[in-house]
Amino acid sequence: MIRFKLLAVLLTATFLVFPAHLLADDTATQKAVLVTGASSGIGLKITEYLADRDFHVYAGARKDADLQRLNAMKNVSSVRLDVTKQDEIDAAVKFVASEGRGLFGVVNNAGVAAIGRMSEMKDEDILWIHDINVMGPHRVNKAFLPMLIESKGRTAIIGSISGYVTGATSGAYSMSKFAVEAYTESLAADLEESAVRVGIVDPGGYKSRIREKVVMYSITSSDDLGQQVSKEREAEIQAAKENNDQLKEPDEVAEAVVHFLTSDAPKLRYMVAPQKGAADITIRTTLGRVVQLNADQPYEFTRDELVAILDELLSEDSEAKK
Repeated sequence: MIRFKLLAVLLTATFLVFPAHLLADDTATQKAVLVTGASSGIGLKITEYLADRDFHVYAGARKDADLQRLNAMKNVSSVRLDVTKQDEIDAAVKFVASEGRGLFGVVNNAGVAAIGRMSEMKDEDILWIHDINVMGPHRVNKAFLPMLIESKGRTAIIGSISGYVTGATSGAYSMSKFAVEAYTESLAADLEESAVRVGIVDPGGYKSRIREKVVMYSITSSDDLGQQVSKEREAEIQAAKENNDQLKEPDEVAEAVVHFLTSDAPKLRYMVAPQKGAADITIRTTLGRVVQLNADQPYEFTRDELVAILDELLSEDSEAKK
């Protein structure tokens, strides 16, 4: 009986000395990932996928209601994060560091769009898009890089097939997505010796509230969907929502992110097309640029030489997958 009482005393003392979170399940092996723009659409889907796969997600959002909702999810800690505000990025770095999990990955998902002909597009609209879509990932990656280097982790950007295909009214958005293709390649080369892996996921048209936000921005010069607009303009936003509701859920995009974060051989690029037509136009447009670039220049390749180059590149890709 004395031994049992002594054991009980020792156990009680142990619980008093050690904090409760150290006595809970050991989370030291749980990899942590920051996701920007996590409040809805693709960002929320990625957050859900990672949290369900036992990652701990630091979910970036701007509004109090979104932060509260995200914080209530299992394996998720919300972080106030506007990627255009350096003070919020710095505060996010301090918060993540204070949590003690380290940081294995960053998913730069926050993004915006606006439509308009390039000949008519306002400079401030173009700069707004680039500030978020291009400079946002640059700021976030730069701030969290010491933690990624320490963990030999990974950082991804959610690009778009609009980084390969554009049109008369989508130029400003495509400019930003073309830019992050170059940024991704450059950063991957820059960080190669650090063992930090870099990738970009290029989705086609999946379900996302960005279409409603595009319409709202065209009306009010702000993409905040909480604004009051006239009934006529509200109908335009509703039409965008109904069009969006017909699209596929972005599960395939989230699956690509999971592959990038978990594979022993993550890819630099992931094209995620919702249907064959989207993949077809992306590949055809990209190959079309090669044909245009090659034509009528002093060192023009013949058809057979181009095919040989393509075969060589396909062989190299096949070897890399083994």
